[in-house]
Amino acid sequence: MRTNPTWEDLKLSDYEYTLPEDRIAKFPLEKRDESKLLHYKNSKIEHLHFSELPKLIPSGSLMVFNNTKVIPARLIFQRPTGAKIEIFLLKPVLPTTVINEVMLETGSVSWETMIGNLKKWKEGEVLEGVITIKEEKLVLSAELVDRENRMVRLSWTDSDIPFVSIVEAAGEVPLPPYLNRKATEEDKPRYQTIYSKKEGAVAAPTAGLHFTEKILNQIEERNIGIDYLTLHVGAGTFQPIKEEEVSKHGMHSEQIVVDISTVTRLSEHEHALIAVGTTSMRSLESLYWFGVKLQQNAGEEFLIPKLYPYQPFTSLPSRKESFETILKWMEAKGIGEITGSTEILIMPGYNFRVCQGLVTNFHQPSSTLILLVAAFTGGNWRKIYDSALKNEYRFLSFGDSSLLWHEEF
Repeated sequence: MRTNPTWEDLKLSDYEYTLPEDRIAKFPLEKRDESKLLHYKNSKIEHLHFSELPKLIPSGSLMVFNNTKVIPARLIFQRPTGAKIEIFLLKPVLPTTVINEVMLETGSVSWETMIGNLKKWKEGEVLEGVITIKEEKLVLSAELVDRENRMVRLSWTDSDIPFVSIVEAAGEVPLPPYLNRKATEEDKPRYQTIYSKKEGAVAAPTAGLHFTEKILNQIEERNIGIDYLTLHVGAGTFQPIKEEEVSKHGMHSEQIVVDISTVTRLSEHEHALIAVGTTSMRSLESLYWFGVKLQQNAGEEFLIPKLYPYQPFTSLPSRKESFETILKWMEAKGIGEITGSTEILIMPGYNFRVCQGLVTNFHQPSSTLILLVAAFTGGNWRKIYDSALKNEYRFLSFGDSSLLWHEEF
């Protein structure tokens, strides 16, 4: 492996490792907090249990969680011929692209989707299915309105019922493809964090699956702050990198929602900040770059392109200054919540601006998440993953956890 490559010449082959099939956790443990915890700090590794996490976080720190909620985004319809059509919801198109808002829409919505058995579904053809909500039978219809862009209009007969209730009644839990199994009824609560609140994700922020009420209470008892933001995890999180030159990877976009109270707390916090999950990490770092855009008069749209942080900036604000800039902008606009999107690609060569700690699971080889871990640990990701494999950790969404500290903390 090459030493100290720049982000411009990162090679995918340097971020591969062998993950045996039997190390992929196909099902969750019975108790969330009984998973293993790999603790990495100052190039040293400890093997602990997740229940020990609170004592590893310094008093006065702030932990930021992603409170997105997974929706049953997999819908199955049947044509009169008997052919099954599977619709996987990706992102809303009409009447709004804001996920939090579209989940409350009534009557009809349109989504960009992935479609199984598309060749058997004609553009303009309407498929129907019967669902039951509170003992009331409704007809849910799906129309393929744009075959090329896989856009589907969903409508239902009771215009008083919000889309979130429709999808909860009609959909299946969209388990990660690498689990290679069908969803069970038990997956509905277990492929969800206990603090999930904002419906709209099609994949869980899996670092949070280990937390219990007991763990959260212990964290607060140690004078460690807890706050929340929302990043609606998209199916692109499972998209493999296919380019050998990593920077050419077509990074997916995900929607972020942050409340003014969280921005206020971030602007005032002066101690260690720990991201719970790579999605929280991407959100916090993206929020910092939005503050940079505002400060440099580079536009007011909260959109962070893939390589925006890698520009040759002459000077950059501190974490505090960036968040204060956002806060003042929100107050001047009378905005209580900001919604944006990020394509940020965090890879070796990235300079972290916000977070000192990261709670995360163990990720797929050659993935954007491995790149993030490699960047955060100063390139020691292979040492960490070799140790996890040697000590029989469970990998991926339902697997074990780690607490990683940035090399400069």
